[in-house]
Amino acid sequence: MSRLIKELKFFARQGGGSHKTCYDRIRIAGRLGALLLSLNIQVKSLSHLKTKHVGHYVDARLSQGVAKRTVQNEMSALRNIFRMAGREKLETSPRLSNQALGLSGASRAGTKQAIPDTTFQAVYQKALERDAGFAATLKLARLMGLRSQEAVQCSASLKSWRKQLEQPEPKLHVVFGTKGGRPRQTRVLDVTAVKEAVEQAIAVAEQRGVRLIDKPDLRQAMNYWRTYTTRIGLTGCHSPHSLRYAWAQDALVFYQQNGFSRQEARALVSMDLGHGDGRGRYVERVYSRST
Repeated sequence: MSRLIKELKFFARQGGGSHKTCYDRIRIAGRLGALLLSLNIQVKSLSHLKTKHVGHYVDARLSQGVAKRTVQNEMSALRNIFRMAGREKLETSPRLSNQALGLSGASRAGTKQAIPDTTFQAVYQKALERDAGFAATLKLARLMGLRSQEAVQCSASLKSWRKQLEQPEPKLHVVFGTKGGRPRQTRVLDVTAVKEAVEQAIAVAEQRGVRLIDKPDLRQAMNYWRTYTTRIGLTGCHSPHSLRYAWAQDALVFYQQNGFSRQEARALVSMDLGHGDGRGRYVERVYSRST
């Protein structure tokens, strides 16, 4: 069984994607192997894994109260692993379709909500007491709608952002940590606040060898971010992603106040978030969830 887990994790690393995508896939691979072990199901290697074994995993996750949408995402990760391992028949098996596994019909709306300003200020103060670099990262995530990995890696872009903020109606280039490695541009909603946050971040980073989170590599920096965002209270519907939801709501209002139609505003926000202009309705439906 240890061989199976090693193989699952090995191919999980081969599937590409962002650091978080790869990290999550490895974790799901380990969970599948551990579950089969706990059920005393003897599978020596990935080449011996069968559809019924994957079905046991799905049943176990659902019985634990895990949401269908979450299990859908986990199955997507497992299919990626099977493809990397050359198990195309397992990947495309009709018995492992979402419908066959009882996973169809799940909502894509998610469970997060935009974090209220009062809640953000409270967690920001806790972050400031903990670590100035961590707090600076948190503030930039809120002011620019950054994903977690984008925020953790943003120190490499701070001086470029400083220059970009001097332009009229500035947009900042988000290059590092983006989903799928696709750079994007984000409209600055509050130029004064973002300038102040960038200057604060540069001051901290210069004291730490250009890092905001003082860890030697990305893996340790992401682990630090996850640990301490949880400790300061960013959990559940107000996880770190809720900062991005709050930014999206601000951006929808900003664009409409500046003369854009509702349809144009949601397309612009979708592009700012890195989703492309074709997902405006999705962004409005998901990111505009009530606080």
